[in-house]
Amino acid sequence: MSGFILAIDQGTTSTRAIVFDGGGRILGVGQQEFRQHFPRSGWVEHDGEDIWESVVHTIRFALSHAKLSATDIAGIGITNQRETVVIWDRATGKPIHKAIVWQDRRTADLCARLKAEGNEPMVTAKTGLLLDPYFSATKIAWLLDHVDGSREKAERGELAFGTVDSFLLWRLTGGAVHATDATNAARTLLFDIGTGDWDDELLRLFRVPRALLPRVEDCAFAFGTTDPALFGAAIPIAGIAGDQHAATLGQACFSPGMMKSTYGTGCFALLNTGSELAPSSNRLLSTIAYRLDGRTTYALEGSIFVAGSAVQWLRDGLHLIDRAEASGPMAAEADPHQDVYLVPAFTGLGAPWWDAHARGALFGLTRGTGPREIVKAALEAVCFQTLDLLEAMKRDWQGAEDTVLRVDGGMVASDWTMQRLADILDAPVDRPIVLETTALGAAWLAGRQTGVWPGEEGFAASWRREHRFEPGMDREERTRRIAGWRDAVRRTLTG
Repeated sequence: MSGFILAIDQGTTSTRAIVFDGGGRILGVGQQEFRQHFPRSGWVEHDGEDIWESVVHTIRFALSHAKLSATDIAGIGITNQRETVVIWDRATGKPIHKAIVWQDRRTADLCARLKAEGNEPMVTAKTGLLLDPYFSATKIAWLLDHVDGSREKAERGELAFGTVDSFLLWRLTGGAVHATDATNAARTLLFDIGTGDWDDELLRLFRVPRALLPRVEDCAFAFGTTDPALFGAAIPIAGIAGDQHAATLGQACFSPGMMKSTYGTGCFALLNTGSELAPSSNRLLSTIAYRLDGRTTYALEGSIFVAGSAVQWLRDGLHLIDRAEASGPMAAEADPHQDVYLVPAFTGLGAPWWDAHARGALFGLTRGTGPREIVKAALEAVCFQTLDLLEAMKRDWQGAEDTVLRVDGGMVASDWTMQRLADILDAPVDRPIVLETTALGAAWLAGRQTGVWPGEEGFAASWRREHRFEPGMDREERTRRIAGWRDAVRRTLTG
């Protein structure tokens, strides 16, 4: 059997396909951005056909780049933006509406009403999640209520729901397979993470017909094969995990107490709690880290909605930088005596605040404040938000003490940002040699399932650190800066 693995990394702003060899080295990459749709303030949508076309294009490009054909690929692993909702017609495979993206806030009022009615404790007990428009269930209900005839079609079993992985699996297999994995199912508000199944009480609460739902499998599983007409031969699809779970696997965080944080469009920190489902008293999420061989490993997760997208805002909105890579050097030149804070609540605040109505704000501006100080504030906001998550995790789970943070994502290429992160956390930050950890995790699932890559122990032994950032900020300065951040957040919250 060939030792080559293909990973599909379907993200919020772009799709990548990466070919790995048997040793985990990258041989070929295809990447394509796709259009973002903002029909109203706080609404974010994707065209499902744009996503699909980007996947096909990048796979073909990556195979060509690697000088390989479909017959050389032992398996495909899929990782995807989570919570984003696609509903499509089973007969045609066509979406009934644009996909509603995880960032979308249109169902904030519905979530508030369900919470006011006293439903959140039951929802959290079953799903580990909170009643927030971030998750899939209220998005599904919105589509069924606003697309003519869709609720009736859903009841008759004529429509299918999926997060992006499920939609891609359907399309890749020519409509033969309607399935998802446990990590994506766990983000819908419809899945009981204790029993490992869709929950009828939750389905009734959110008015979602069971006939819409995919079946749920392990993360490493023989999901099916691609339609041979797509790439010239059938390729086994052997792994699926939501992007943050795939990154956890790619960082080899297999042991309880290990923690990773991914800095992409948003920031998502996961702490492995092992077989223990740890409830949160600090408004973190209890979730499934991964499920292998029928055994579930759980995690505590903190979700920050804005991380790299703040740098995009600096570049495309304010035009303070011409490229993302310029942000770190520019921040290094900022006036160290100015305490400027950006609370980047562009689409609300995530954990541990969960304020859907909060909006972004800048604090501490003076006549001397310029582009450098604002850029610095945007990068520091990511560090402060990570601290909020880590401190909440320490309060929730004793094993979070003395954690070394493994980081990945586009922002971690900035030495300035990673050093400031270590300073604010007062903890070491490890940057791996392979930064494509999300794609690597998806590839590992497929490689494990097909037998061409090692299991957990062997894969963990292959993880390598590129650099460790040690904290070095003066304690008094750190305390003062954190106090200023907390004051800025308090002034931003609407609740």
